[in-house]
Amino acid sequence: MAVGLSAAIVPKPFRLLHPSSSSSPLLTTKPTSLFAPLSTHSYSNGKNRRKMTSFTVCFVLEDKKQSTQIENFTEESSLQISTAARVAEKLARKKNERFTYLVAAVMSSFGITSMAIMAVYYRFSWQMEGGEVPLAEMFGTFALSVGAAVGMEFWARWAHKALWHASLWHMHESHHRPREGPFELNDVFAITNAVPAIALLSYGFFHKGLVPGLCFGAGLGITVFGIAYMFVHDGLVHKRFPVGPIANVPYFRRVAAAHQLHHSDKFEGVPYGLFLGPKEVEEVGGLEELEKEITKRIKSYNRVSK
Repeated sequence: MAVGLSAAIVPKPFRLLHPSSSSSPLLTTKPTSLFAPLSTHSYSNGKNRRKMTSFTVCFVLEDKKQSTQIENFTEESSLQISTAARVAEKLARKKNERFTYLVAAVMSSFGITSMAIMAVYYRFSWQMEGGEVPLAEMFGTFALSVGAAVGMEFWARWAHKALWHASLWHMHESHHRPREGPFELNDVFAITNAVPAIALLSYGFFHKGLVPGLCFGAGLGITVFGIAYMFVHDGLVHKRFPVGPIANVPYFRRVAAAHQLHHSDKFEGVPYGLFLGPKEVEEVGGLEELEKEITKRIKSYNRVSK
């Protein structure tokens, strides 16, 4: 409470009550006062009798607390409205970004998967037209498909540590910073991996023989790994698009938690791989942190799904 003090002092002059001055209007006229006197004191000294008038002091209390509260309330309301508007704008932007990336992911994965399936079907049907089944070539194709998919995990782990976090950090850094927009510079690495896959598939599709069959299998394995990597890494871990029931698979949940530890830098960047990430965390003694991250992700998923 702020207090203002105001005082109005209007003294009344002494009036001499001498007999000789009783007829004078100047001596008998009383000045008008803004404040009534509190009391009157009289005293006499010989023949002269004097009357002294006291004065009144008024205190005016001024309450500024209410006006201050109104101003604070107005400022807080404006701040809340502004914050709510920014949050709504950010959520709308994130939703639009996720939808854009989802469209790109579905189109690319569906297109590549469809072409791979058609290529496998037409390649073997075309080679078996003469009635002879190329068993060695078929076995080599499928064996190398699995081998290439598994080998890509070790390649990605080595490249992630030796290249992306070293000489190519200026590109990979975009993946470790808050993303602005649906895409990031780090997505270039996905395109670079797609180039050899398409080349191997094309060579194996248009040529017969064991070597073309192996090349076709290698391209197919790289393609399968790329699609799986996109759904688990981009969708499940970083939530760039919804992945549905994949989030409930216990193994994928451990993979996502392990990769989250990579972004926390708790173990100097380990794990650098994706699908074998939990094994890397175990090797550096991070099982306790891994279990904590898994529990955190389960709670977050349950809270969002309710």
